[in-house]
Amino acid sequence: MSLFLKSLNRIYISSFKAYILGRILAFDIGRKRTGVAATDPLKIIANGLSTIPTDSVITFLTQYLIKESVELVVIGYPRQMNNQLSEAVTHIQPVINRIKKVFPDLQIELVDERFTSKMAFQTMIDGGVKKKDRQNKALVDTISATIILQSYMESKSFNKF
Repeated sequence: MSLFLKSLNRIYISSFKAYILGRILAFDIGRKRTGVAATDPLKIIANGLSTIPTDSVITFLTQYLIKESVELVVIGYPRQMNNQLSEAVTHIQPVINRIKKVFPDLQIELVDERFTSKMAFQTMIDGGVKKKDRQNKALVDTISATIILQSYMESKSFNKF
């Protein structure tokens, strides 16, 4: 078998395993709102889903898990420039604890989310979003969750082949 066919076979098998295992879900948890993003079944693309009230994360996750298979939940975990945890962690950690308590078998990974809100805002500017629409904080949260998920996927890309 040629090297090309072996590589293609590995990609197919890897994609098939990814499909069986489920999607990756990402949360950008804030005090009031939580941005949500998810991968496609083959874990190729990160898509923004919505912004939900932070106190509804468990309800949302319960309903989502009924409809979709989820392999992993990635949660943005804020750090300061000196790599110390941000004070926003005091609002995020209780939500993480509730998720772990209600869904003990669900794998959770924490990802550094520094600058995701600024990156989301810049993405809206670059995408031609009108100034009035850029003031929509829910949109910023959804885009931030998508950036968190996309950066996580890129950091793990070496596992695809």
